[in-house]
Amino acid sequence: MAKRTEMKNIYDNIEIMLRQHIGGAAAPVINVGDIVKKGQLIAVCDGLGANIHSSVYGRVAEISDAAVIIKPDAHQPEEYVKIKDTASNLEAIKEAGVVGAGGAGFPAHIKFDINLEGGCIILNAAECEPTLFHNIRALEEDAEGIIRGMKYIMHITNAAKGYVAIKPKNKAALIAIAKAIKNDSDMEIKYLSDIYPAGDERVVVREVLGIQLEVGRLPSAVGALVSNVETVKRVCEAIELRKPVITKDITVGGRLGDTYGNSPQVFMDQPIGAPIAHYVHKCGGYIAPIGEIVLGGPFTGERGHENSVLTKTTGGIFVAMPFPVAEKKFGILACECGASSQRMREIVADMGGTVVSETLCKRMVEVNGRYRCEMPGKCPGQAEAALRLKSQGAEAIISSACED
Repeated sequence: MAKRTEMKNIYDNIEIMLRQHIGGAAAPVINVGDIVKKGQLIAVCDGLGANIHSSVYGRVAEISDAAVIIKPDAHQPEEYVKIKDTASNLEAIKEAGVVGAGGAGFPAHIKFDINLEGGCIILNAAECEPTLFHNIRALEEDAEGIIRGMKYIMHITNAAKGYVAIKPKNKAALIAIAKAIKNDSDMEIKYLSDIYPAGDERVVVREVLGIQLEVGRLPSAVGALVSNVETVKRVCEAIELRKPVITKDITVGGRLGDTYGNSPQVFMDQPIGAPIAHYVHKCGGYIAPIGEIVLGGPFTGERGHENSVLTKTTGGIFVAMPFPVAEKKFGILACECGASSQRMREIVADMGGTVVSETLCKRMVEVNGRYRCEMPGKCPGQAEAALRLKSQGAEAIISSACED
């Protein structure tokens, strides 16, 4: 029988990472001992990167090359420091530090600085990673705000059309979206197949526009821009509320007291820098035995720990079962769509196995020094790859995400 383990609530410090985006780490503009307010700018980037703001009221306890640690005040008012006045909505997005919240973390003010000349904005509501559904919850709760965010991006980029790409099974979100766009001739719902990885940009473009992007080409090559639901939510907040990115929506699940055997729990607008341990506690503590803590989705997430903290790109917290013991020789079948080769080697090691061979999915092609999938979501048969791994001594095969 599963055994519940107790754990105290750990929320003594907020640790705000200085690199929560693609690009270099932000440079602190505060000092140890400073009193900071929620929403206050605490670090900036000169080049590729994004502004970082305090998510709490408190005192700066420590500054390192990686993070700013803040001791939160006992009382946390709802009010926050608003971003400064800007000449344009694009500048507001930059000041607020908006980045791709779906995991990539690309600075939004750079991505949206494009002229689509009558093209389209596609809202990526696929949320295809198993267990995650905070994006769908956001649409259920405030589809109107997210649609307004899309319209701001359409205006910035000169896009003529907006599409909401979503799976038909998300009925409550679909109803909310339909109500929000009922009077907008330039907005339309498009259905996505319930496949993995439906949220890949090239899959979204293929399913919405009927265009198969060549490997290495961006959606902008066909007049499109794809943006995650929460990213668009934060855009709307930056423009309408002058609110910096200081919170994150997350899904928490797995072997936890209040989630095990039930649906994972969604926590909206949680302070960036909060420790993972806090959410383990909020969900009732661990249900033993447990394995690793995965940050993100099960397919593409990375290993975390109790002292890991929320960042602008943290999508989920999942407490897994222990890995089975498998003291075998493993072959790795790698693709672009799921776990990396390094991640699979990590899993094999935890099972007590040894990696003796590795090969790529037959759809993988090299583009600019990186292997990419030619057609994500349309997995080929892998018999040839399996036989190759076996011939090289593999007794078992671990694959990152292939459906075959």
